[in-house]
Amino acid sequence: LVGAMIAQDKTRFAALLPDNEFGQAMSAALTQAATAANLPAPQIRTYSGGIGSINPVVRDISGYANRRGPLDAEIRAARARHDAEGRRRAAELGRRPIPPPPFDALLLADSGERLGAVTSLLPYYDLDPPAVRVLGPALWASPMARGDARLTGAYYAAPDPAARSGFDAKYTEAAGSPAPGLADFAYDAAAIARLLTQNGGYSTAALCRPEGYAGVDGVLALQPDGTVRRGLALFEIQRGGPVMIEPAPDN
Repeated sequence: LVGAMIAQDKTRFAALLPDNEFGQAMSAALTQAATAANLPAPQIRTYSGGIGSINPVVRDISGYANRRGPLDAEIRAARARHDAEGRRRAAELGRRPIPPPPFDALLLADSGERLGAVTSLLPYYDLDPPAVRVLGPALWASPMARGDARLTGAYYAAPDPAARSGFDAKYTEAAGSPAPGLADFAYDAAAIARLLTQNGGYSTAALCRPEGYAGVDGVLALQPDGTVRRGLALFEIQRGGPVMIEPAPDN
């Protein structure tokens, strides 16, 4: 996601994240990705509870008071003249857009009703396209996770569903039911273990080979620090649903 934004000349990141372990993981990942790309540190705010607690956090990160305040002061001054010129000036100022927010890409990580609450506030504080691109997790591939949230134009990175279709078909044929959500991890782990057994064992160099492995959900590579890099496709949420706009790499 960070790479896609850099390609669009969007280099100022912010995040509105739930105050839980997943939000913390997304915060750490965004900070790490921005640092690796030599970008400014992202602005990150967390929230808990319902829309009553979310609203002030969205307002704060948007810098809305500083962006809107000077314009509102001019409008009040124009109206205070109590003449035709003042009314004309106030009307003209009322049509003037406020300055853009201090970021141009915003990472969210929630789902369901709270995601809907967050996205309902974004237009109110002028945090919407084209000034700001909303980004999110692979969870958004699920219609249930997106719910009724206003996400048109948002991006997320996730495995290409076509990559998993063959695995799902074979699993259903063998087990009589669709594969559960974590079956791909177990299958990939067993496949990697089998491959390394045939090729000399489980050394760190072998596990972390540069070319990686062809997994159920696409290419993956084990890293010496214990993390996993995956080749993910880029999706844009359009009115009819998610559309792949950049395919996953195959190596």
